[in-house]
Amino acid sequence: MPVYGTARFSVKPEALNRCRSAIEEFVSYVRASEPGTSLYLSLQDRADPTRFLHLFAFDDEVAEHVHSNSDAVKRFTDALYPEAVDGVTFEKYAAVGPA
Repeated sequence: MPVYGTARFSVKPEALNRCRSAIEEFVSYVRASEPGTSLYLSLQDRADPTRFLHLFAFDDEVAEHVHSNSDAVKRFTDALYPEAVDGVTFEKYAAVGPA
């Protein structure tokens, strides 16, 4: 069963460029290296560029586990979390209708 989710966060203004670089590198890695991740998209708020929303879809819970426990996630969170304002909020969703 597919796993869908979001991660929402804001970063410190002075860290924006570093965080954007880390996000770009991470998204590229996920797309190239995680066949069980069918979607990983980072969206930056147009009105407040320090705010981000990540959308992701995994083929199943195994793919989510592989992603969550990868070295790439550790590198990304080590770079991002210290710069996040109020942490990262994760939410999980289920598809309604055909996915």
